[in-house]
Amino acid sequence: MVTDIFKLIFHHDQRLSKLDDQDSPVNPKKMESSLEDFMKPDPTFSSFFFSGTDLDEERFGLNVLNAFDEVINALQMAFPNIQIVTQTNKYLSIKDAVEAIDLNEALVLSNEDKIDLDISDLNTKSNSHKKTLKKALETGHMTLYKVPARNGFDLLMYSQKNVYREMFFPLQKLVPDHFRFFSINGKKFNTERHFFFETWTLDRPPHGFEEVHPETVL
Repeated sequence: MVTDIFKLIFHHDQRLSKLDDQDSPVNPKKMESSLEDFMKPDPTFSSFFFSGTDLDEERFGLNVLNAFDEVINALQMAFPNIQIVTQTNKYLSIKDAVEAIDLNEALVLSNEDKIDLDISDLNTKSNSHKKTLKKALETGHMTLYKVPARNGFDLLMYSQKNVYREMFFPLQKLVPDHFRFFSINGKKFNTERHFFFETWTLDRPPHGFEEVHPETVL
């Protein structure tokens, strides 16, 4: 019986402007939008959270999955020929780059030959990480963060383009042999209890938590 759980939590149509610094006081003049401003499209971005659970041992983190390497390989398949860059090096594989960075650091995935970005500022401990993340997204880069989990780490991706479809099919090929795969709408939950739904309501997941099977279609 498969007891590993893989969760892909997606959140689309987030306003890119929310990554602006919020430290400055509100300027009433900036709140007065002309019709031209109103008609301009509001740039958005998507985020994708990759997490895992080993129910047998009650361990939590993407890295605890027996099929962790296969998950990373699936991401590699989703973005072939992409440039993978950390603050110190370039890599041919996402797996090697993830292993090289520390918690709270990020790597950049890009189709651009040149990355005009101080990747060290993407670290969540940096005061300018939101500003740098916004710049990365605006210039077409994707970022992949290594974030703390209870028993290791999870991964968090940001992309201005919705790349859910590109990732879905390579990941779907890993079921049912490697784990149970749940695709979760991030707008449907906001509590820790929901995040760990597999520990209390695995067979009757909340609304918006969809289990992916080999026959599942988009």
